[in-house]
Amino acid sequence: MDYKDYYAVLGVPRTASTGEIKKAFRALARKHHPDSNPADAEAERRFKEVNEANEVLADPAKRKQYDELGAHWQDYARMGGRPGGDPFGPGGPFAGFRPAGAGGGAPGGVRFEFAGDPGGFSDFFRTFFAGGVAGAAGGAAGAGGMPGAEGHRRSSPRRPVAVPPVEAAVQVALEDAAAGGTRLIEVDGRRLEVAIPAGVESGSRIRLRGLGGGSGADARDLVLVIAVRPHAVFTRDGANLARDLAVTLREALLGAEVPVPTLGGKRLLLRIPAGTQPGRVIRLAGQGMPRLKGGDRGDLLVRVRAVLPALDERGRAAATTFLDTIDQPDPRQGA
Repeated sequence: MDYKDYYAVLGVPRTASTGEIKKAFRALARKHHPDSNPADAEAERRFKEVNEANEVLADPAKRKQYDELGAHWQDYARMGGRPGGDPFGPGGPFAGFRPAGAGGGAPGGVRFEFAGDPGGFSDFFRTFFAGGVAGAAGGAAGAGGMPGAEGHRRSSPRRPVAVPPVEAAVQVALEDAAAGGTRLIEVDGRRLEVAIPAGVESGSRIRLRGLGGGSGADARDLVLVIAVRPHAVFTRDGANLARDLAVTLREALLGAEVPVPTLGGKRLLLRIPAGTQPGRVIRLAGQGMPRLKGGDRGDLLVRVRAVLPALDERGRAAATTFLDTIDQPDPRQGA
């Protein structure tokens, strides 16, 4: 039977770390899981294939054995079946190296182990790790089908396949995202009490263990994907908030202290310097959103918007007299 390249199955290089292998496995398992691909035979085949590859490459002992024997695994079985044959000796296909645990001049000290029942895997896996070499004559490969095997010690039960979680979109108000705390949320007709971390952002994910349906080993997690609703006054940029503040012409020209409401409802006195231009941004440090992964807060950026008064005939005359007394350069010069 053909050699299976488990690295190619998971799409990782042979130098991949254990973490990279786990990451690739989880992504492929989610993609091809039968729950996400009902009645799709090809997806089911790929799902089993990536599970088999992970069973080998995520286990350091199996991975070492697989890497050492590689595509020559059948040569190893055949040579080991010959009386006195040493595939690791001079002239053998594996001359110059031995798998961990090999001793002496013959492979009799090699132990081949596997975790779980190999019956659910491919013929290649069962032959490689659990004996039964196809075509071996008269049991020459030994009781387990591999040369010198000391039996098949079944260690721990097979690791369960990670079941993909159920995802649900949940909208929260900007005020709730800032304050955090416990909220009642309705998901698929169920009312759940959920802890919302202060500073949560759109795209943040909250995992609720075992609440996605099923029971026991088949219980699935529920992942809430947060979407923070837009606010009528405040806009958000990370941990910073921004808002407009209308001021009178007098306040912009002569300066003043004006109240500005924050997201939490508190009103702060903001000093408007004399001669403030429309669109100027004044920063209030620490009055923004709490940071999701830190103890401090962002800032509140206040954009000043000067509102011109409506003038009657008398007001226009007074404004003309006032403006005739000042010398303002043409702001369009050079534009």
